[in-house]
Amino acid sequence: METLEVLASITRLSDRVVRVLGQNPSKFTLQGTNTYLIGERNPYTLIDTGEGKDAYIPILESALRDTCKLTNQDEPHISDIVISHWHRDHTGGLSSVLSLLRRMWDERNTPAPFKPPRIHKFPIAHAPSSTAANTAIVPPPPGTYSPTADGAFLHDLADGQLLPITGSRSPMQVIHAPGHTADSISLHIPDDSALYTADTVLGQGTAVFGDLGTYISSLRKLLAFQSDYTVLYPGHGPVVAEGAKLIGTYIAHRLEREAQIVSVIERPNPGGQPWSTWGIVSTIYAAYPQNLWEPAARSVDQHLGKLQAEGKVKRLGGEGKDVKWELLAKL
Repeated sequence: METLEVLASITRLSDRVVRVLGQNPSKFTLQGTNTYLIGERNPYTLIDTGEGKDAYIPILESALRDTCKLTNQDEPHISDIVISHWHRDHTGGLSSVLSLLRRMWDERNTPAPFKPPRIHKFPIAHAPSSTAANTAIVPPPPGTYSPTADGAFLHDLADGQLLPITGSRSPMQVIHAPGHTADSISLHIPDDSALYTADTVLGQGTAVFGDLGTYISSLRKLLAFQSDYTVLYPGHGPVVAEGAKLIGTYIAHRLEREAQIVSVIERPNPGGQPWSTWGIVSTIYAAYPQNLWEPAARSVDQHLGKLQAEGKVKRLGGEGKDVKWELLAKL
C-alpha cells in the first residue's frame, strides 16, 4: 500500500502527463525537481531523471506500476528519456533510472527481448561551455540504453523536432530555449495545451540564467507560442495556470531592471567618477539588506554585458565589481 509520502510525490496532471517529484527539495529546487511521465499508455517518455536521490526510485516505480497503464506487455515501461539540460538535478538519477527499468522488465518475465530506452538531449558542441556540459552526464554502462547509429549514448534533439506521445496523435515539439544553459529546451504538449519549460520558467520565483541576452530571446520565443498553450509544466514548482502571462512578467521584470541600470548610469556619480558595477548595485538595491547585494551584482553584471553587446554601454576598465561603465545610448 502506498504511503502518504509516495502519494504526495505523484500527481496525474492529465490523461497523458504524470509528475513525479525528484525528492531533492531545497531553496534552489523548491519542492524538488519535477520529472514527468508522458504518454497515455506504455511505453512512456520520461522527462528528466532527478538528482539521483535514492528515495526517487521507489516513487518512480510506484508511478509506473500504479498510476500509469501497462497495456503492451511486449514493450518496456519507458522507451525514451529526454534530458531538458545538463544540470545535475535533472540528470543525476539517470543510471539508477536505467537500472530500475531493467529490473522491472526482468520481473515481468516477458519472452520478448528488453529494449533499453533512448536518451535524448540537445547538443551544444559549439557552445563555450560544451565541455563542462557534455561531461557532466556520465555515460551509463553499455546495454542499459539504446545508442545512436554511431554508438553514442545521447540522441541529439533539434529545434522543432517532433517526439511521439504513445496513445496520442499529437506529438510533442522540441523548442530550443537557451539562456539558462546553452542546451535548455522546452516541450510543447498540444493535447494538454501545455508547455514544459524546464528551468527557463519556474512555477515560483524567478529563474537564473547563464546569458541574459539569449535568455530574453528565448522567453520571447516561448511567448510567441502563446496561442498554442495555456499552462506551464515547469522543472521546479507548481503548474502555472496562466503561462503566457507569467512569461510576459519575466520579460517585463528584466526590462525594468535594465531600465533602472541605465537610469543610474545616465546621471552623475556623486563621486565624480564613472559608475562601477558595485556603485550601480548599491544604488538600485539601497533599500535591501546588504547580504543580497552580492547575488544582485551578478545579475546586474549580466545586464551590463547584454547592454555592452548591444552597443548601449561601454566598459571603461576595472575588474569584478569595480568595472566602470559609460552610457552610449539610452534605452
